[in-house]
Amino acid sequence: MTSYEVVEICAGAGGQALGLEKAGFDHALAIELDDNACNTLIENRPSWKVARGDVANTDTWNPADYKGISLLAGGVPCPPFTIAGKQLGATDERDLFAWAVELVETVQPRALLLENVRGLSMPRFAGYRQHVLDRLTSLGYLAEWKLLQASNFGVPQLRPRFVLVALREEEAQYFSWPEPNDTQVTVGETLKTLMAAGGWGGAKKWASNADKIAPTIVGGSKKHGGADLGPTRAKRAWAEIGVDALGVADLPPARGARFDVGPKLTCDMVARIQGWSEDYPWKFTGRKTTKYRQIGNAFPPPVAAAIGSSIMRALKHEGSPSIRIAPDQDPLYKALRDCGEFMTINQLSRAIGSPIEASDLERRMSLLNRDFEVEVSSDSSTTAYKLGNFKAFTGQEAHARNDLFVKHRARIS
Repeated sequence: MTSYEVVEICAGAGGQALGLEKAGFDHALAIELDDNACNTLIENRPSWKVARGDVANTDTWNPADYKGISLLAGGVPCPPFTIAGKQLGATDERDLFAWAVELVETVQPRALLLENVRGLSMPRFAGYRQHVLDRLTSLGYLAEWKLLQASNFGVPQLRPRFVLVALREEEAQYFSWPEPNDTQVTVGETLKTLMAAGGWGGAKKWASNADKIAPTIVGGSKKHGGADLGPTRAKRAWAEIGVDALGVADLPPARGARFDVGPKLTCDMVARIQGWSEDYPWKFTGRKTTKYRQIGNAFPPPVAAAIGSSIMRALKHEGSPSIRIAPDQDPLYKALRDCGEFMTINQLSRAIGSPIEASDLERRMSLLNRDFEVEVSSDSSTTAYKLGNFKAFTGQEAHARNDLFVKHRARIS
């Protein structure tokens, strides 16, 4: 192994991979389920070792072979946490976040980087996040969550991403989150040249009117019938920019073309909005819809590069060290975890240092119960709660995830 190698799980078509390469990491291994995305990785980096298949299956790769790697990174599936979905979290067969955290015990990387959708930052998953922090602490890592906007890192798109970074304590003191860029780039200035590539004379005017940040690129799921820029609200936002979001074009607009709303984007244009550019060159393989799905599921390379550079500086002990303390995610969860026994509302109020309303406690326990087993004991005068096991898949052979994964394999992306 070289000094700064990375193993990337759920690598997709290479958005995070390219950004981490830009930050100075060499790929020892990239693991990806989707054949089309694997083909794209190999097309762009033939020298990389790419493993195809279920990342949680030891037939695909052996985590112990990469013990002590500099960085373990990945963008595990988003549907368990997405706001637009059911937010099943730990009970969704696609959830690999908890499993990826458990992987740290075997791989023992110097640093961990996992990214996901903004939904994971919501109150619904406060207990889940606290469990992740606690588990990493028990393994000797200091972990921290951060919601980052892609538009702050040279990407002309909102695309909020919720990022987890964990480092061993001796290196965590050198880590700091990347600072946002001073200016943001717009859709118009990003796509002006591509819009004019087919001879369309309206490109300059279109670009001057498209002086906004794009909505989040969506539509990467295999459940969608084809390439499409998103639901109704997103289509309205695209229309305000002057983009027809009902599908994706094969070619840029031709000379003399006229539009009621505006031109459609090509896959090359969508990739540019995701952060691929002359500074981040990449070629996508497959047909149009296949390409679009790869692009739509990606982590913008400039954002990955910014985070990867911050991790790299920490691993090299660059800068001035500072004490970092990960903020609590869920005091109620911590109180139940620390007690290990049944707790009443009065006991919980004392443990967290503030009174809890009965209706609020019932709501919060209902949220916890979606990701953890929660025992309830009631009598005529009071109700008490006890925190049980985490429901998520963490590698158990008997976990329901394994059968559900096989059953729904075709729709997992």
